[in-house]
Amino acid sequence: MEIKYRKNPGGPLLGYTRVKLIEKDGLYFKDMDGTGELKPYEDWRLTPEERAEDLASRLSVEEIAGLMLYSAHQSIPSRGSRHFGVSTYGGKEFDESGAKSWELTDQQKKFLKEDNVRHVLATTFESPEVAARWNNEMQAFCEGEGFSIPVNTSSDPRHGSDFSAEYNMGAGGDISLWPEPLGLATTFDPEVARRFGQVASQEYRALGIATALSPQVDLATEPRWSRFMGTFGEGVELDTDMARAYCDGFQTSYGDREIRDGWGYDSVNAMVKHWPGGASGEGGRDAHYAYGKYAVYPGKNLETQMKPFTEGAFQLKEGTRKAAAVMPYYTISTGIDPSGKNVGNSYSKYIIGDLLRGRFGYDGVVCTDWGVLKDISGHVDDFAGKSWGMETATEGQRHYAALEAGVDQFGGNNDKGPVLEAYEMGVKEHGEAAMTARFRLSARRLLLGFFRTGLFENPYLSVERTRAVVACEAFKKAGYDAQLRSIVLLKNQENKLPMARGKKVYIPMRYRPASVNFFGMPIPESRDMPIDPKIVGEYYTVVDSPEEADFALCCISYANGGSGYSRADREAGGNGYVPISLQYRPYTAKTARAESLAGGDPLEDFTNRSYRGKTVTTLNESDLDMVLNARKAMGDKPVITVIRMSRPCVVAEFEPAADAILLHTGVEARAVMDMLSGQAEPSGLLPMQLPADMETVEEQCEDRELDMRCHVDTQGHAYDFAFGMNWSGVIDDDRVRKYGKKK
Repeated sequence: MEIKYRKNPGGPLLGYTRVKLIEKDGLYFKDMDGTGELKPYEDWRLTPEERAEDLASRLSVEEIAGLMLYSAHQSIPSRGSRHFGVSTYGGKEFDESGAKSWELTDQQKKFLKEDNVRHVLATTFESPEVAARWNNEMQAFCEGEGFSIPVNTSSDPRHGSDFSAEYNMGAGGDISLWPEPLGLATTFDPEVARRFGQVASQEYRALGIATALSPQVDLATEPRWSRFMGTFGEGVELDTDMARAYCDGFQTSYGDREIRDGWGYDSVNAMVKHWPGGASGEGGRDAHYAYGKYAVYPGKNLETQMKPFTEGAFQLKEGTRKAAAVMPYYTISTGIDPSGKNVGNSYSKYIIGDLLRGRFGYDGVVCTDWGVLKDISGHVDDFAGKSWGMETATEGQRHYAALEAGVDQFGGNNDKGPVLEAYEMGVKEHGEAAMTARFRLSARRLLLGFFRTGLFENPYLSVERTRAVVACEAFKKAGYDAQLRSIVLLKNQENKLPMARGKKVYIPMRYRPASVNFFGMPIPESRDMPIDPKIVGEYYTVVDSPEEADFALCCISYANGGSGYSRADREAGGNGYVPISLQYRPYTAKTARAESLAGGDPLEDFTNRSYRGKTVTTLNESDLDMVLNARKAMGDKPVITVIRMSRPCVVAEFEPAADAILLHTGVEARAVMDMLSGQAEPSGLLPMQLPADMETVEEQCEDRELDMRCHVDTQGHAYDFAFGMNWSGVIDDDRVRKYGKKK
């Protein structure tokens, strides 16, 4: 494959492989439909809106149906998986095929050619070079087909330094490493989020990615929610400002990289999620599973839940004006629709049509979350389709319901068949003209994401430039500086920190029993060092026993109290619902609701999902033992605890045993050591409350922010929203005064 280039004087660089060029007025244009006549959509001098309007008018219903599809997860190279299907190369699995890592799979060729898919979700890349070559293979495959619509590749967040993040399957690898979104929030500085967006967008474009399935701006009002770490916390003003800055950073191009209105060759379409806020699942359960399908609003607080979207992502400061796309969550937002209908958000005419499109005037792309249109499985805890409220409908009927609600695109569907079924249903109800107009409306919205980012002019990548941009030193330094700024000092009794370099440190081993991850895949039992001893050894002398040590370093994780559902409880005759615990020791839910606020499922013969009186054991109870045992073994010598916190937990169980506590949401080991040793000073603040106990967790409303009693430590400090310390004491600066709780 030879990629050819033609630079226009005062205009864009054209990249092409198969099509010919049209010369007009001394300028060059790509003859994308092969007619030799310059069409408006091929004319880069026109606005993206004019070009999208023209091309949408030329596309057939089948071509638009393909444009509405968003592929299932693709890893490069693709070895398949339990949940995302087996991929083949020439009929063979990758390891047996002899294929190069960047070659297209049989399945990718099919959905690109036969189903007209042009939106592809990529997860892992073997390397940046492989990503660039795979992008070029895809773009060349699509060039010359029909109207030569290029591929718009997307990604879930991939810059987190915590490589094991379950929701971000592309995280880590060869890319600059930044705090998780919750860690960006601990800086209480939207400029950090904007800078992240600027860096991440350049790396994304160098990998061939033009759409980000982020930011996740759900107001994190439910502390037990497993996706808490992907949010900007539970302060609505902070969340709103972070959402705006993040989208501005991702979407804005500058200087000669700008095409028009802030959009350009460094721009990445931001898909803000999850409308109208997905963090209020009853009891903290998550809607990836049927047992977590219901969002509840006991505090009647939907208005606040929507603000990070309506006042943040939809009111940007830079030229792109608003986030390019919106993703609703899987949840059934119980009791929100005045008509009384309870269906998943993507099927709701009220939530999408009346609120998002109508009241708030949003005219960008609306894309369902992945698997919303698929069939359910045999149990509420199976990882399968998530068609909540539409479980008994056909896939065609679900697509039609989503279209009627105002949706443009279908996440995780490579097959245009159900979309065409939906079209025929619409023709019967509204007539062919009306349904064709409806399809073209979505096509215009979708095509803007291509034209605004320059994909039609040059979708190809230079492998050399990709190598130079992704994980370059300047970007890695920016990410590392943000990691340092994200660390929170919760406690520093008698100024034990910073700890002078060269001292002797004892690091207790960490034990993990066998378990399963979020997708049900097994995780084996392990006993290992919780932090890289080689990195620690650059700062301190690592010793084998407390007796030899000057201080102990206990590295623990938040209390992992499960998902809120137990197959064992169901098989023993219970309803299957159990508490989600935020404490380390076994927890019995004595004060939980006797009657759930929501319930009902085709797979259940009851509606009360209460777990009152049931007991759950935390998976990592041994983390608590680590700190308490270190306290006993060390006597009067310092015990320093470093906790990785993806959601709030009950720190009361270990706080008195720790002389100092550092909190982070996923940073590199070196950042922890720089902070411990005083190479940097902590400046992070809590973007959440840390509860006093589980009783206050049960009492709080799933949809209301900052409504818990907070833990008060042995120094008299309440671990409330916007609390944090530096070496001088409690931080009280402009950030605290702007975003902290108003007294």
